[in-house]
Amino acid sequence: MSLPSETKPADLRETDAAIHEPGLWRDHGWTARVVKNNDDEGWAVEMIKAGEPEPALVGPWTMGRDKKNPKPLDVNAFNTLVKTASEVIRRHEQSLHALLHKSVVLALPAGRVTVTLDIVPDDDDPHAVLVAVDAEGNELGRHRVAADFRLGTASATAFVDGGFRKPG
Repeated sequence: MSLPSETKPADLRETDAAIHEPGLWRDHGWTARVVKNNDDEGWAVEMIKAGEPEPALVGPWTMGRDKKNPKPLDVNAFNTLVKTASEVIRRHEQSLHALLHKSVVLALPAGRVTVTLDIVPDDDDPHAVLVAVDAEGNELGRHRVAADFRLGTASATAFVDGGFRKPG
């Protein structure tokens, strides 16, 4: 099996044309490329989503029957790699969402109030937005706060009890 010559990842995304080669598959917005594993004597496969600068997934790749060259890519392997890489991206997005978006629901005598904190990870001006809404979705208060503001039951209650004034 011969692998493609040293191809830069950017070159892999220049066209949407499908490629089905033993060491390079491109289809359905994904590119799988078998590469030499620099950490050992084996091979690795990298999955690159179209338009992304970095691989979404890099993992070990199976040796072929000759125990020297990599096993060729095929449609089943490619589909499995796409599914796995998509799951990695989905989990990363969920994790990022959980880090950047927090909410606390308070059951108060006047009704339910949801307080949310949305962190804006701006390199020049990181900050967060603290918002309180009632059960009907009406905004009760909104303030820009420090990106490291800690939202919890106590801080949400203080925000509501303080008349939705900017936390100090």
